[in-house]
Amino acid sequence: MTEKKYSKYIMDISDDDILTAMKDIEGYIDITPSDFKELYLFACNHAAERLLNSILAEDIMTKNVISVERSTPLREVAEVMSLHGISGVPVTGDQGELIGVISEKDFLFLSGQKTKGSSFMEVIAQGLGNTECITVPLYGKTAENIMASPAITVGETTPVSDIMALFTAENINRVPVLSQEGNLVGIVSRTDVIRSPFPKSKE
Repeated sequence: MTEKKYSKYIMDISDDDILTAMKDIEGYIDITPSDFKELYLFACNHAAERLLNSILAEDIMTKNVISVERSTPLREVAEVMSLHGISGVPVTGDQGELIGVISEKDFLFLSGQKTKGSSFMEVIAQGLGNTECITVPLYGKTAENIMASPAITVGETTPVSDIMALFTAENINRVPVLSQEGNLVGIVSRTDVIRSPFPKSKE
């Protein structure tokens, strides 16, 4: 059977499980175990898709959004992220509007890495090979200097399925949620998605 979109979220069942289940059903069932399993997987995939489309950003988002202003020094940005145990923050403009997002990857990039896919240990390795402190490029910089802009956002009624696809397509770990008026009302992270009422992947 062709692998389906949400198969990794579905509990594995063996042929013995299927045969036992079929014996538990009273009466004669004119279906083979392989057809039974295929029907089960199709049903589970449809159920998973229905759940993902019924759960919206507003249902799982963190409403008390921790953010920084465009003029916030990077030292303060780092302190805020460290204090709250988060790996990214939205950046707001002079009127409180969302203008960008800062993640740990942005700090790593400015610290001398050529790509934003660099890991923390890659930065340490590079720093140990240099006589100059890797934080020097961060001195005197503000949130506006390293933020990713424009920010990738979703609306309050964006389905979780779309958010999951966005995380994968854009290689991001969080996305700000805007109201219909364009105001920042929340943020959804990968952790929020994992904690949503949806069968968890074993991967």
